[in-house]
Amino acid sequence: MAAELTVHQLIAKHRPTLDQALEAIRTRAYWSPHPEHPKAYGEHGSLDMAAGKAAFDALLGTRLDLGQPGTDDFVGGEVSPYGIELGVEYPHADVDVLLPAMKAGQKAWRDAGAEIRAVVCLEILKRISDRTHEFAHAVMHTSGQAFMMAFQAGGPHAQDRGLEAVAYAYVEQVRTPDTAEWTKPQGKRDPLALTKQFTPVPRGIGLVIGCNTFPTWNGYPGLFASLATGNAVLVKPHPRAVLPLALTVQVARDVLSEAGFDPNLVALTAERPGEGIAKTLATRPEIRIIDYTGSTAFGDWLEANARQAQVYTEKAGVNSVLVESADDYKGMLTNLAFSLSLYSGQMCTTPQNLLIPRDGIRTDEGPKTFDEVVADLARSVDGLLGDDARANALLGAIVNPDVKARLEAAAGLGEVALASREIANPEFPGAVVRTPVVVKLDGAKPDDEAAYMSECFGPVSFALAVDSASDAVELLRRTIREKGAMTVGAYTTDEEVEQAVQEVCLEEAAQLSLNLVGGVYVNQTAAFSDFHGSGGNPAANAALCDGAFVANRFRVVEVRREA
Repeated sequence: MAAELTVHQLIAKHRPTLDQALEAIRTRAYWSPHPEHPKAYGEHGSLDMAAGKAAFDALLGTRLDLGQPGTDDFVGGEVSPYGIELGVEYPHADVDVLLPAMKAGQKAWRDAGAEIRAVVCLEILKRISDRTHEFAHAVMHTSGQAFMMAFQAGGPHAQDRGLEAVAYAYVEQVRTPDTAEWTKPQGKRDPLALTKQFTPVPRGIGLVIGCNTFPTWNGYPGLFASLATGNAVLVKPHPRAVLPLALTVQVARDVLSEAGFDPNLVALTAERPGEGIAKTLATRPEIRIIDYTGSTAFGDWLEANARQAQVYTEKAGVNSVLVESADDYKGMLTNLAFSLSLYSGQMCTTPQNLLIPRDGIRTDEGPKTFDEVVADLARSVDGLLGDDARANALLGAIVNPDVKARLEAAAGLGEVALASREIANPEFPGAVVRTPVVVKLDGAKPDDEAAYMSECFGPVSFALAVDSASDAVELLRRTIREKGAMTVGAYTTDEEVEQAVQEVCLEEAAQLSLNLVGGVYVNQTAAFSDFHGSGGNPAANAALCDGAFVANRFRVVEVRREA
């Protein structure tokens, strides 16, 4: 089939979806083209549950040869947090060969224009969506997420974020017209007349440095934002979570080739154990965009040293929830218990510090002391996770030994209000599954500050006794300003306290959730509507997703001619 015909077909197939995405980011209303329920898949050639699991099983112990130039070795070594050795091998690249090959296809990709790039990206996402069950198992067995979370967060929610990035990229590129006729009157003389042509041009090669916990959810925004704006994209997965992004690259290369473009516009580079190639790649002159999710230390290093690139980072923060009063006490406890437990707290949005006045709070059930609030929250978590099957479905598995070590060390930091317990996973005996720990600390004691003023990534939360609501607000401000926050939560029935918390979040650029008691949680965000991070505090220098996330991935070049 001719490439041009393929492109026309893609426009006819995907332009309606693109238009809906454009409308969704304009209105911020709920919308998603990717079903959240596993049973929605299986028709029209997509993989159902059984076929998806079989496709994943068939990958184990195989070599994923992507046909990339410059492949000088194959590397692997992933072990599932559930105890399974994946045994998949991936291409290791000689970047001196691969990077020039990636640049070779950018001219045709640039000249294709914003609409064609967008619909090609949408076709990539559609084919990934058709294999959501397969991808869910890949995400589950690299991140440790429980299956349903891996299915939703690693599948439709990640795909939504990718599509959202494409929509923003399209908006920013078409903001300037392709051409303009420019005429300037000159009085009695002939007017000056120029024809002007405006072309979005890519910066260069984008580098996506993947994370262990959310390889697709955190990887897709940068990948698709760079690709949709005309850049080639090199994907460097986390060594423990290669498979989901390797499959993504495989799909992207297939679609690009079928649409008549160079498949080397998207490539993968896996690394040998301990090789640490991210630093080497990040400072290559060919790399002009970097997307990174991970530790603050390496994020800071990238921002300081990758001077030739536009760097987008999501690092670590200390997320807080202020509890001042509640008109639905049980709803608050249930909501907080779920937020602390989901994926064993291994989310950049999980609450860590619970700021509670030491004199207690007002509730619809009467006044509650500090100790009562903390004890009731502990009982709520115990009730949520009391059944082992349900606990496994919520907690997933501990992703790496560092998280387990932090969890075990947390018990020695203060009075334990909720002890962590070990849960067996009968399906995966090798999985390390632990319930959250809640430790009481005193917000007025300098000795406790070192614990609560640093991120303790994993199922660890601190119940902080503070002198008053105003002290809690000021501690919240200092925490965001000094350490950053991806999320902030607050429970209050007091209008002045609500306004004070809101003002802090506006001034310090932190995303705020107020009085959540239903099925929406502080650590969840919806694509097309919610912003993940703000880019305005130390936790991240970018937001997923807004115009600023895409607009600097390309520049507009003008060509003027005499009319």
